[in-house]
Amino acid sequence: MTTDELRESLLMKPTNGYTSLTAEQRTEMEGYSKRYMAFMDACKTEREATAWAVREAEKLGFKPFVSGMEVKPGDKIYYNNRDKSIALAVIGTEPLSKGANICAAHVDSPRLDIKPNPLYEDAEIAYFKTHYYGGIKKYQWTTVPLALHGVVYRKDGTVVTITIGEDDSDPVLMVSDLLIHLAADQMRKTAAEVIAGEQLNVILGTEPIEGEGADLVKLNIMKLLNEKYGLVEADFQSAELTVVPAGRCREVGLDRSLISSYGHDDRVCAYAELEALFTISQPAKTAVCILADKEEIGSVGISGMQSHYFEHFMGGLCDAQGVKLEDCFAASFCLSADVSNAFDPNFPETCDRRNNSQLNYGISICKYTGSRGKGGASDASAEAMGHVRTTLNNARVLWQIATLGKVDQGGGGTVAAYMADRNIVTVDAGVPVLSMHAPLELVSKLDCYETMLACKAIYLA
Repeated sequence: MTTDELRESLLMKPTNGYTSLTAEQRTEMEGYSKRYMAFMDACKTEREATAWAVREAEKLGFKPFVSGMEVKPGDKIYYNNRDKSIALAVIGTEPLSKGANICAAHVDSPRLDIKPNPLYEDAEIAYFKTHYYGGIKKYQWTTVPLALHGVVYRKDGTVVTITIGEDDSDPVLMVSDLLIHLAADQMRKTAAEVIAGEQLNVILGTEPIEGEGADLVKLNIMKLLNEKYGLVEADFQSAELTVVPAGRCREVGLDRSLISSYGHDDRVCAYAELEALFTISQPAKTAVCILADKEEIGSVGISGMQSHYFEHFMGGLCDAQGVKLEDCFAASFCLSADVSNAFDPNFPETCDRRNNSQLNYGISICKYTGSRGKGGASDASAEAMGHVRTTLNNARVLWQIATLGKVDQGGGGTVAAYMADRNIVTVDAGVPVLSMHAPLELVSKLDCYETMLACKAIYLA
């Protein structure tokens, strides 16, 4: 063999996906991107994503899960877990004793949560106190337009949904920052200390109500909320309100190849799973899609991936076929669909470039995540990686290998460990992201499209 022939047969040669993208694929990719952007505009919280998934699933014939229900091949079933997470399944022709093909993502994202007693006034400015949720750079959340999303359980027992800041006619909210002219002391602080968590106070207004006494601006804000939503201040104690970046998805770059949005991590993978599942009618193995909550704080709680709601759902399906849940899990495969960091040439020192995902090279497959000595990782076996490699190659899906930065730089986790704890073979994979966990993140249209194709290939494997 010549040197060129040896190089061709023995060495890898990753290529930018645009070099092989056909006109038909480009049209499909652009259509997919538009649908994804519409989903992101409608879903900025896990509640909104779950409600959206229920609506779309029911349009396609999915039925709510009921314990003791009968199931047959081709049945489409969903389980809404307390309006904050959801599992969906298309029943396969093979029994669940042969396992299921699962794609699991999460639909929560870093944000500012409103404290239980949030409303106060200082220097005739009304504020909400917040507690940040998930890993953020706190200074990034100042001076950007913010919106209020959530639900309030009122004293009369009714629940009201609140969204302020997304409609063009709405006001937005904001956290202030210190002017540069007086920031000498602030500028000497580390980035972690420039803005403290207790300084992430959201401005609500400055106009006092007519009358005498203290806290007239606070009273005016409460009056406005009462007039529109019927709220009294005590209702905040039974509320679930979050502050997120206001505004819609935008195409980025003169070539429009990127998408900017809040919450790509991890709704970009959640939507890929959903659309892929919605195109399947009757797979061989049962196809299962999970949209979980609380991943950003450890997958804890009743709606997180450590909750047994997944066992409740899958156990019910197994019972309908006379299959032990443990046998189903032992024969199943899960793609833990979560994002990876895309290589950023502005910060090359943080990554091992040979082992980092890159924009426009397809879905990134991660053998392990975790931090430093693989702490908290689900380390996939050679056989599991081989299954993904073969499945995606056979389906002609563009993919790449990735790790999360340099060994001692930091790290992160996914839901993979909790799926593996259930004795389910699991591999991490997802869309590469720039500016992960910032108020606005960036992803490639091509990588989003290939991730949807990858999820479909896994469902049909």
